[in-house]
Amino acid sequence: MQRYKRLPIYCLLPMVLVSAPVFSADGKLIGTAGLTQIEGAGGGGLVPWATLSGYDSEDQISASSAVTVVDVDDYRLNAFGMSASFYDRAEISLSHQRFDLKSLGGTIRQNIVGMKYRLYGDVVYSELPQISIGLQHKQLSDTAVAEALGADDDQGTDIYLAATKVHLGAIGGYNAVWNLTARATKANEMGLLGFGGTQNSDYELQLEASAGILFSRNLAVGVEYRQKPDNLGLGEDDWVDAFVSYIPSKSVSITAATANLGAIAGAPGQSGFYLSLNAQLW
Repeated sequence: MQRYKRLPIYCLLPMVLVSAPVFSADGKLIGTAGLTQIEGAGGGGLVPWATLSGYDSEDQISASSAVTVVDVDDYRLNAFGMSASFYDRAEISLSHQRFDLKSLGGTIRQNIVGMKYRLYGDVVYSELPQISIGLQHKQLSDTAVAEALGADDDQGTDIYLAATKVHLGAIGGYNAVWNLTARATKANEMGLLGFGGTQNSDYELQLEASAGILFSRNLAVGVEYRQKPDNLGLGEDDWVDAFVSYIPSKSVSITAATANLGAIAGAPGQSGFYLSLNAQLW
């Protein structure tokens, strides 16, 4: 693997946005845009959903940004993301991750370019779930740890298919939401420890899921699960979180969660908190 010096990919988003006409994106119900997940896509916190990142309708464009911190016993992840959603059909996202090794010292950085396309349905109004296909191309900027652990590569592309549905008044009169995502990936710890390894170098299909209840237009609680491969033979665990999201308006949302990430790079029992601020720029 080689180390590359390049402009962070999230710096490119303004150039994409200024090249497109701007509309006020207010075409959907509050909360249906979801959150910005830690890899930059619209969805939950850990899991990309079939929803797009903005409130745009068929004749609108939207843009959003997010800052997320995941702090566990030996590590801290800071994620900075921006995304644009076009005509309620397609999404592009750019994300920069900084993974601090609190116990050992040092930092691992990763850039992610994401794309998503809505294939079918509407998360609220269609009888069947909304379905979207997406990809996330990931490039490590700091490769020393991945190389030392036996990763095959410092870049890779995840491909996923997601289905999301909101059921109005489904649980005690409250709205309920669920999501199922199937992801083909070679990534170790989301790519922060490289791609492929001594135990496996092929794509594996991993399942991810989210479920939540909207207790009002502005408050949602739920849980998420993300299956992970163990390409390096370090006992990489699946991820779980339980979240609370406060959505005072379509312009901003705040999400807090408890996160159980299991073993990371051989360090067991990594649990802590997740905090994310998401802003709709237009």
